[in-house]
Amino acid sequence: MVERQELETFLTLAEELHFGRTAERLLLSQARVSQTLKKLERKIGAPLFERTSRVVRMSPLGRQLYEDLAPLHQEMDAAVARAKSAARGVEGELHVGFLGSGAGTLTGPILDVFRERCPGVEVRMRETQFRDPLGALRSGEVELLFTCLPVEEPDLTVGPVVINEQRVLAVPLRHPLAGRVSVSLEELAGETFFGVVNGAPAYWWDFHVPRVTPSGREIGRGRAVATFQELMMLVGTGQGISPVVASVEKYYARPDVTFVPLRDVPPAEVAVICRSGGVSERAESFVRAVREAVTSNGGPAPF
Repeated sequence: MVERQELETFLTLAEELHFGRTAERLLLSQARVSQTLKKLERKIGAPLFERTSRVVRMSPLGRQLYEDLAPLHQEMDAAVARAKSAARGVEGELHVGFLGSGAGTLTGPILDVFRERCPGVEVRMRETQFRDPLGALRSGEVELLFTCLPVEEPDLTVGPVVINEQRVLAVPLRHPLAGRVSVSLEELAGETFFGVVNGAPAYWWDFHVPRVTPSGREIGRGRAVATFQELMMLVGTGQGISPVVASVEKYYARPDVTFVPLRDVPPAEVAVICRSGGVSERAESFVRAVREAVTSNGGPAPF
């Protein structure tokens, strides 16, 4: 008979494709994960993963088993969560902050999963701005926050990544770079980007709005901005240009601004963040809903 821990180990490894991360999620040692998987494979009668020193992949049989088991496991977890919620009387309000487009296209699926599990909890969404992207979380105005990485703060914990998107360059319609198929960050030496109003961590803004090109040539910093709307207005009126995430073109479009793909910058990620040291049962349930929605989507959304 197959044991529940064997199934949970298999499903988690299928999602992570990494023994270390699987062990961390399950609070087990890597050796225990490997032993449990081998035990399950002996019961099945064939390998479920193809493993080398550098990569872990599901075998065709493993993929089939995952596709059969994952929906059933999610339904079982949801049923248990609903029972726990009812038993503990989980209700009230959960305040969730978001920067920019938040979880993007995954926002609806996340809320659907959470409402099914915690029907007595009302989610209140609150927009934050990059003038102080972490302030509302630290002050307790929100308990969870969807925001752009990197977040490297000892008092905050980074949860599941929900968005992984490419970055583009926002330029005025009459700018010489407008209409280009793509542009390299190296070409932007001498251009003017924007600073940020005090409140955002310097490393965070420098990741999204670099000070130098890959070869070390300086990129100018113009006016300090506080919001996406302010940034886009300044770009549209010819006061500078700026790297932005690709979803800005969808959610913050202006008729006087166009967007050009950037070739040599890493993609941007959005994750759910919480204060370190423990969160409420409501927030824990919401993070589980986030993880389930991302998994059902096949991974983080493109934006």
